[in-house]
This record gives sequence, structure tokens and C-alpha cells, in this order.
Amino acid sequence: MKYSRRQLITAGLVTTAGASGLAGAAVLARRYGLIPPDGGGFYGPGETLTYAAQRLLTRHSMAREFDRTQISNPPFANVVEPYGDEFKRSQQGHFADWRLSVEGMVARPRSFSVAELKSSPTRTQITHLACEEGWSYIAEWIGVPLSHVLNLVETLPQARYVIYRSIEPDTWESIDMADALHPQTLIAHGMNGGELPVAFGGPLRLRVPRQLGYKNVKFVNRIIVTDDLKKFGKGLGSASPEAGYAWYAGI
Repeated sequence: MKYSRRQLITAGLVTTAGASGLAGAAVLARRYGLIPPDGGGFYGPGETLTYAAQRLLTRHSMAREFDRTQISNPPFANVVEPYGDEFKRSQQGHFADWRLSVEGMVARPRSFSVAELKSSPTRTQITHLACEEGWSYIAEWIGVPLSHVLNLVETLPQARYVIYRSIEPDTWESIDMADALHPQTLIAHGMNGGELPVAFGGPLRLRVPRQLGYKNVKFVNRIIVTDDLKKFGKGLGSASPEAGYAWYAGI
């Protein structure tokens, strides 16, 4: 029986983890560039094994999509109050002044209005949003694929990660290019047939259905493309590992 290179690498990771422990698996993962930004410290080898194995096995996998009859009614909002008078004025103006800037390792940095994003090619999907705290819901999400926006700004070939920031203080996340270019990763501007409600992150939210809820940041207004996450924040990849969660939250 013949095995693909990916299967052989994965088998090596699993075998190494069993024979020599997680630290040995981290060495093999490093050889193939599969060390997550929070791969150091006590839990680092476990985070590395999880990330490396899932990337090798599920890089192109699709999150499950549901039938319209399975949409949660009502969904769980995890409501966040709008931030300040400036946000409220923007909301009263139907977010006509809201801008999403895209910068970093791109040939054509620019900012997009909500109207521009709504006029872009749209994907609609009914997917499950799961929180690490136990709640979840199924909703229809409408938005422009992040890959389309990255194509418009001409992401440079050496780019490895996409950082996305929110107007919420100290809220930022990042994903690797496998998730950034995945067809289900959206800059969501709609939900359940209408506008994306503020309670759910409107006017714009990153929807990453292959990862847990905290990677799906609300009120997104800035994207940075980079090849190195160590120069942002505490060097762990996002606000989540700085608060004790894993950088990679694949499901």
C-alpha cells in the first residue's frame, strides 16, 4: 500500500508522540513549519501536536453546513453593548462611515466600506458557532470570503498569517493562511437573511467556522497580513493565548 507524504508525516507525528512524548512531536512539527505561536511553555508541545496534526489532516476540510430548518430560534447572542457615542453615531448612520482597513504584507493596502463589501461576491452558509464555555447555536451567515479581499489587496507570497482587530479594547485574533483562504472564512455582514445585528458583531464580524467562537471576532475594523506573529502583543499570536486560551482553536 502506498502512503502520501502527508500521511507519512502525520504517522510520524503520532508515533513520535507515543514513543518519545510530546516534546519529540514538537521537533518533527518544527521541521515542517507547524509550530503555533503559543508553542512554547509547559503546554506548548500539546498545542503543537494539536495544530500540526489538524493542519496535516484537515487543511482543506469543510465545516458542517446545516439545513435552514436547523437554525437556532433564537440564537444565543452573547450580547456586547455598543462602544461609546462614536459607535452609536455610526450605527444611526447605518455604518456608512465604517471602514475595514487591510494592510501589512500586501501590494495594495486599502480600506473597504461596508457597502463595498456587500457589493462583493457573497457566500451564504448555515454553520454552527460553538463557544469554549459550552453554549452554541446554528445561524445563517452572509458575507464576503476573506480570500476575495486578500486577493484584491494582493497578499504577498511570503505572508503566513492574518491578524484581525476589533473596536473592542484589546480584542484581536489571528489565523494562518490555511484558514484565511478557506472558502468558509467570511467577513460576515449579514445573518439569518438580514443585516448582521450589533448584538452579533455588526456591522462586520470575522466568521471562522472551523474554529471556536472566540476566534470569530465582532466589530472588525482592521486586518494586518504578516509573516511573523512574534512582533504583535506578547508574541503568542493573539489576545486569546495571552488570556490562557489556545491560539489554534480548531473544531
